Order: sequence, then structure tokens, then C-alpha cells
Amino acid sequence: MSAGSAGPAPGPGPGPEPGPLCPEHGQALTWFCCSDRRPVCAACTEPGGRCRGHRIRPAGERAEELRNKIVDQCERLQLQSAGITKYMAEVLPGKNQRAVSMASAARELVIQRLGLVRTLCETEEQRLLERVHGEEERAHQSILTQRVHWTEALQKLDTIRTSLVDMLTHTDDLQLIQKEQEIFERTEEAEGILDPQESKKLNFNETCAWSPLLTQLWATAALGSLSGTEDVRIDERTVSPFLQLSDDGRTLTFNAKKSKACADGPERFDHWPNALAATSFQSGLHAWMVNVQNSGAYKVGVALGQLPRKGSGSDSRLGHNACSWVFSRYDQEFCFSHDGQHEPLGLLRCPAQLGVLLDLQAQELLFYDPASGTVLHTHHASFPGPLFPVFAVADQTISIVH
Repeated sequence: MSAGSAGPAPGPGPGPEPGPLCPEHGQALTWFCCSDRRPVCAACTEPGGRCRGHRIRPAGERAEELRNKIVDQCERLQLQSAGITKYMAEVLPGKNQRAVSMASAARELVIQRLGLVRTLCETEEQRLLERVHGEEERAHQSILTQRVHWTEALQKLDTIRTSLVDMLTHTDDLQLIQKEQEIFERTEEAEGILDPQESKKLNFNETCAWSPLLTQLWATAALGSLSGTEDVRIDERTVSPFLQLSDDGRTLTFNAKKSKACADGPERFDHWPNALAATSFQSGLHAWMVNVQNSGAYKVGVALGQLPRKGSGSDSRLGHNACSWVFSRYDQEFCFSHDGQHEPLGLLRCPAQLGVLLDLQAQELLFYDPASGTVLHTHHASFPGPLFPVFAVADQTISIVH
């Protein structure tokens, strides 16, 4: 070698540290035995090896498959965490606000009604307000419990996700394969955390403000003070040709023979013996009384203005559609009807007069027998629009009392 010639070429730098070797053959574990579920060397896969006839695949391919599973699981965990975070940020505060709002409305309802009969109901007022407060506290506590539960769930999901990400980024192929059971356990733990579900326990139960005593006394006072003040008259344009309307617009008389004198129009009921009042109510407290003692077949209640007027179908028959809520009598049977659902009412006597009380603030419709002071039926509903007093008579006469 001449003096000017270069020295020997530098050798290769230090390579990656060798991984575990096959204890049987001393070779690198570059394959994965799908039958034994463990990494093996090339010699193990040969005809004389212990994995002869087994399904064999490259170890790197198996590691890549596990990596993909971790990535998928991390994405699912991230979506689940986002859903829970949104639930805590949007749903739970809304539930809390709604519980507070409904509790406030319930207080106002209780105080308003007891104001009419306060001398008789001071003890009842205190009892009901305590129930409302207790229900508000219960709803609030349920919401707080949910918040704590889902905060812990988020922390657990975050811990699991951090662990999986750490495996993904700091573990080589063989270590990852060896941690497969741990990956499975972590994934199974995460799948055990269910998504939030709607629960009635998170809602304020407004029935805590209901009381039979309060309803009875309030109905008596309200009907006594309001009945007769509402100038309820029947709209002649709606009167069925099977009915005759008095000159003062308050009495309906049934005629089995259809009248030919009635001019047909879009407002008139042409088949069922129905009639609507001329005035509708969309807010406040309203009461009216109907004399029903001469009729053995009638319906009294409220209906939406869009109640169909034509034809013999259920859509224009009171109580058989979603547009009407009525108390009805047929012979000796009484019931409350709405949307084709008929609730029998076991009355001991036939009322001579029927009081109707409509409280649109509380979304409540009440039927009352003023002679006996008995609440015949109470119905709570979310009425979707202005309501008209509605009447039907198929026997004799009914009259609005003024």
C-alpha cells in the first residue's frame, strides 16, 4: 500500500440493539406463529421446527396490525370523550337550568292557587313548597352526581388513551406483541364505560306540586270567582245542522233531522253535532259553566281552531283526534276523551251543571261539579295553540250559564 493511499474504510456504526433470540435456535424472532400466538424464528417455521404446519406471518406485519388497532381504539376513545364532554357542557347545564325553571314555575303555581284560599291552606302551602324544594334538591343532586360520574369516566378514558398512546409510540414490535393482553384489557376496560343516556332522574318532577286538597279548594274558589265573567257564546257559523242555536248564542238543542236552513260554510260541522265558541283562549285562567241536566248525551271541553269540520271520520269527532279534549256523557256512562283515548270516570251521580276550568299557565284542564264540590277530572297537557270552548249534544239541550 503506497504512502498516499487512504486508510481502511471505517466500519459500519453501531446498529440497533439485537432483540430477544429464539431460546431453541438462537436466531432472531422475525416471525409470528398464529397458532401459538407468539414470535418465533425462521428455524421454528421449517419442516423440522416446532411450528411446522402452523399459520405463520412476519412479526412486523402482526405488530403493524396491533398498531392499527390501537389507532382505531384511540380514535374511538377520542370521539367518546368528545361526546361526554359535550354532554357535560350542553346537556347537564340545560337540565339544571330547566329544573330550576320548573321549580320556580311550580312555586308560582302553588302560591297563586293558595292565595285564593290562604286562610284554609297555610299548612298545605308549607308542605307543598317543601316538596318542591326537596324535588329541586333531588334533581340538582342527581345532576351533580352525574357530573362527578362522567368526570371520573373522562379521567379513566384519558388514562387508558394515554397508556395506549404510550405503547404506540414507545414500544417496539416484539414488546408490543408481548403487551397484547394488556392492550386487550385496556380496550375492554374502555368499552365498559357506556355513553350517557337520558334519565328521568335528571328532570324535575312537576307532580310534586300537585295536591288533591289544593286542586279541590282552588277549583271551588276559581269557579266561584270567575264563572259567569267569561262571556262564552257559540259561533253560529260552526253549529252543526243537527243543532239549533238560541238567539243569545248560549243554548244548543239537538234535532235528529238535519236542518236545511243552515248555510254550509268552511267553519260549520256538517256531520257530528258539534259547535265551537266564538272566543278562544291562549293565556291566563278561564272558567265557564254549562247546564247539562236535561241531556243524556253530550260533550263539553276545549278544541284547537284547526279541528276539522267536515265528514263523518274521527278527525272531526270530538275526543277522537289530537285537536280536542272533552268530558262526555252517554246515558249513565262518563269519560274523558282525547285523541281516541277514552278514560272512564266512575261518577256516583249525574251532574246538573258542569264547570270547566282552563289554566293555560299550568297547562291544565279541569272539570268540576259545582253542586257537590267534586273535581270530576283533571288533565295536564302541553296545549299547542289557542283553545276554543267546544260542545256537542245528541240528546235534548245544553246551555252555557252566564
